Amino acid sequence: MRSGPTTSLDLDAPDLVADPYPFFARERAAHEVAWHEPSQAWLAFSHRAVSAVQRDRRLARLWRDREPTDYLEPFNVLHRNQMMENEPPAHTRLRRPVAQAFARGHVERLRPRVRELATSLLDGVGPSFDLVHDYAEPLPVLVIAELLGVPASHADDLRAWSQAIVRMYERQPSDEVVAAAVAAGSDFASLARELMAARRAAPADDLITDLVATELTDDEIVASVVLLLNAGHEASVNVFGNGAMAMLERGLRPADDVPATVEEMLRFDSALQLFERTATEDVEVGGVTVAAGERIAVLLGSANRDPAVFESPDELLVDRATNPHVAFGVGVHFCLGAPLARMELAESVAALWRRFPDLRLAGRPTSRGTFVLRGHAHVPVEG
Repeated sequence: MRSGPTTSLDLDAPDLVADPYPFFARERAAHEVAWHEPSQAWLAFSHRAVSAVQRDRRLARLWRDREPTDYLEPFNVLHRNQMMENEPPAHTRLRRPVAQAFARGHVERLRPRVRELATSLLDGVGPSFDLVHDYAEPLPVLVIAELLGVPASHADDLRAWSQAIVRMYERQPSDEVVAAAVAAGSDFASLARELMAARRAAPADDLITDLVATELTDDEIVASVVLLLNAGHEASVNVFGNGAMAMLERGLRPADDVPATVEEMLRFDSALQLFERTATEDVEVGGVTVAAGERIAVLLGSANRDPAVFESPDELLVDRATNPHVAFGVGVHFCLGAPLARMELAESVAALWRRFPDLRLAGRPTSRGTFVLRGHAHVPVEG
């Protein structure tokens, strides 16, 4: 029989979606982990519990195909073959070739190109522009396209496909969201397979070339390419938009140590708020027992505002010296693209404030209205 604290937190409530942190603070003060009946899952609120869940291999990331499986196969095939949705030894086999490809220097190779792309995008805006639509969104998709070896002519397609697929990660996707994700998965997989065939015939200096030379199957390569796009694009867009808006609201600008500011952007308003695990056996965490087969969701944004770990957690300190945030996860599923995201964010933040040192908000930002992936659709600014 299940025992332990419970929470009635409404994760779909508009006021929580708009600003979840006061709600998290109240829950975190009452319990580290609590049962959430609407989700039929445990929720982990504290930094300690969130970190423990992600490090415990008995709490596994187990992909379950979405139903109906025939209709959703274009979406499911992209996920059941992803490293993020598997545990060792499958996870290790899927992750190693991608990690080796990253280790070949692709990130640093791209640094001058990121600066060039950032400069070009800023050259194209006026004194008033949309920080998300005109800068934060196009930059990471252009960067990930270069990394993978996808022609820049597909940049708009990549943005649309990524946005359609990640909307499926929200708690209650509509029929329209599901249909768009299925179509996007099918279209993106088709392009990836075309590029894989082209690289086998004529190798290039890109990540797809590296991956087709590995032991990964075609389905596994496609899944890796889609994961890199979705994670690399969506995380960068939302971290940049959330962090930049928070700075502008407070009249702040980046610290001289821009990487420190990037870490604080990652911590202060996390792009990814919720990530689930399933217990493969009974596990004690945060004072409760998660029974075999039960799910537990870590609330990353809550962990990143835990006063037990962060001094003045609700303040945006652009030069925060100690910052053990969990925005990229911890343990075996630590984000493989973290070095790329950090480099890209540091370069794009520095470029923006060099060009517009007096940047300020020019209107009311518009939220995406989503909880799991938290971000803004529009942030009007003027410089």
